[in-house]
Amino acid sequence: MNSWLRVAAAVAGKDIVIEVRSKTAILSAVVFAALVLIIFNFARDASLVSSSVLAPSVLWITFAFAGMIALNRGFNLEKENAALEGLLLAPVSRSAIYVGKLISNLAFVGMVEAVALPLFVLFFNVPVWGILTGLIGLIVLATIGFVAVGTLFSAMTVRTRFAELMLPMLLLPFMVPPLIGAVQTTTRMFAGRPLSEMIGWLRILALYDVVFITLCVLIFPAVVDE
Repeated sequence: MNSWLRVAAAVAGKDIVIEVRSKTAILSAVVFAALVLIIFNFARDASLVSSSVLAPSVLWITFAFAGMIALNRGFNLEKENAALEGLLLAPVSRSAIYVGKLISNLAFVGMVEAVALPLFVLFFNVPVWGILTGLIGLIVLATIGFVAVGTLFSAMTVRTRFAELMLPMLLLPFMVPPLIGAVQTTTRMFAGRPLSEMIGWLRILALYDVVFITLCVLIFPAVVDE
């Protein structure tokens, strides 16, 4: 178990160090997130649609598409110098490789969300301080689900000619359940509704995370060995 954890930590640490040095995916995703927020902010007619009504959808659209840009980077790092083949030839558990990639992808997407959330508050002037802890918990819960699936699909598409196109096509249908749950819960948070009205959606998000992380860990070895 200790060796399994060391492998996962080594894979995650390698990816994070490379990204911190290059900043390719993070900068691209942050610029995209800022551009989406600016467009939605200036396209909204304040006399027709209030910011509190539009804000939850804008927030999660921004997170979803910026997250996909970051996820594209996940296994592309391994294309250079046949690094993926070398990684697969190493006598280590495939599931540890997946968990390491999942951790690094969560770090990438989390960094983008950490930048996008203050920009969202700035542009839409939505009061989040009273619900900030709950909102961060919700963001973590929803992000884990779609990043888990995105990490698997990134491994599936990395060897294809149109990996950048294939990943969104495969991932978007699987992002619908967590995004619906996240938008519904965020709307109730902004409206100051009681926790009892959100608990059902939170349970769905938690169940989605558990089911898809388990499935991805089980399927990943077959995916990368093909």
